[in-house]
Amino acid sequence: MCAALVAAVITVSAGVGTTVVATAAVAPTPVPTTPTPTEDPRIVADEPVPAAAPRTCSVAAAAADPRLATLQAQVRNADTGEILFDRAGAVPNRTASTLKVVTSAAALAVFGADHRFETRVVAGAEPGTIVLVGGGDVTLSRLPSGQPSVYRDTAHLDDLAARTLAGWTAAGHTEPVTRIMLDSSLFGDDSWRPDWNPNAPAEGYHTPVTALQVDGDREDPTKKGSFRGTDPIGRTGEAFARYFPGATLTTGVAPAGADELASVPSPTVGSLVGDTLLHSDNMVAEMLARLVSIELGTGNTFASLQEAIPTALADYGIPTDGLTIADGSGLSTANAVPPAYLTRLLGLVEDGVGELEAVEAGLPVAGETGTLDEDGRFTGDSAAAVGHIRAKTGYIRSAYALSGIIDAADGSTLVFTIFALGTVGENLPPSTMMGVDALATAFYRCGDTLSNR
Repeated sequence: MCAALVAAVITVSAGVGTTVVATAAVAPTPVPTTPTPTEDPRIVADEPVPAAAPRTCSVAAAAADPRLATLQAQVRNADTGEILFDRAGAVPNRTASTLKVVTSAAALAVFGADHRFETRVVAGAEPGTIVLVGGGDVTLSRLPSGQPSVYRDTAHLDDLAARTLAGWTAAGHTEPVTRIMLDSSLFGDDSWRPDWNPNAPAEGYHTPVTALQVDGDREDPTKKGSFRGTDPIGRTGEAFARYFPGATLTTGVAPAGADELASVPSPTVGSLVGDTLLHSDNMVAEMLARLVSIELGTGNTFASLQEAIPTALADYGIPTDGLTIADGSGLSTANAVPPAYLTRLLGLVEDGVGELEAVEAGLPVAGETGTLDEDGRFTGDSAAAVGHIRAKTGYIRSAYALSGIIDAADGSTLVFTIFALGTVGENLPPSTMMGVDALATAFYRCGDTLSNR
């Protein structure tokens, strides 16, 4: 036997009256030793990881609602980015006013939330001449200072006129102002898209895009839905000329290097984003889009937006190759954005990336604020989601849309986009709108258990 082994005698019963004695090798009992500590290779979570909720909550009936015409939609869990529901979410299509979320994000990326734009007055080349130079601020108001318009924190023409007269005197002018030149050259002459609704000014939706206008060219600056005009530059000139009795009006371009007499600032970009999202203000959206394009050096036309807006959005890290940008407001049927792009962007909004908090702050709240508190939105069975959905509305005659954030019934947070495309014409928007609200409410009820079936 090996020296490491010792003999042991084992008695085994081999049957009745028979005993067998056997010898077996047995290892000696080892001497206990103190083990060397080693790191436990297992990874242990600080807190228990909850199991994923079963995705059994179906919205199939709401998604099949014929009021939605052709549906495109996507829903993500805002915390994980997981896609919970998808219907052609990767396919770019017309956005209606949900494009304002994209435009707002671009403006915040380029300018930041605290930036303001200036409306200036400079001295003209001829004696007695001043030049009112538009800086793109469509919120400049002709109402007396202290009287609020539909926009927040606006500058007022009476204040600009008073500053101008003070600057005129301070510059050594003794002659009266006899001529006012209106300079709206910043935005050029590309002021109207051919696919825009020609009745929009009379219906109160928007006016031509100009760098010089007051109150978004509303006839009544205190009413969001007021009729608009078709000559915003002329309206601005007439309002400003009241402070300079006897002065005549003309249009032109300010002399290079002209001395500045006065200026007034626009609201901040953050405030402007709030106005365009909460009330779906088309003129503010077009203003921001055009100023982004000018700042980035791509031009001052509608066509220049196709390069400018995706360039501005690049820092958010979401591929922009699927975006077609025809205007800043979403009014054009040529705009095309995938629902998936909007849900990913809204995920960043929910996370507060960069200065996107201004987007979240500006979104209407279902049944409580802005365009989600109009036209019977989120009533009836959809009233369950009142206060729990923050989203941008959208409507053109071939699309109804809603895109935003849901604080779901189960405590989860979802980001979503709904496009209802096709036959949503003049007689159908109310019912199409209700179908969109019903689907969004179904998402709210399901939360993180939302099924893609």
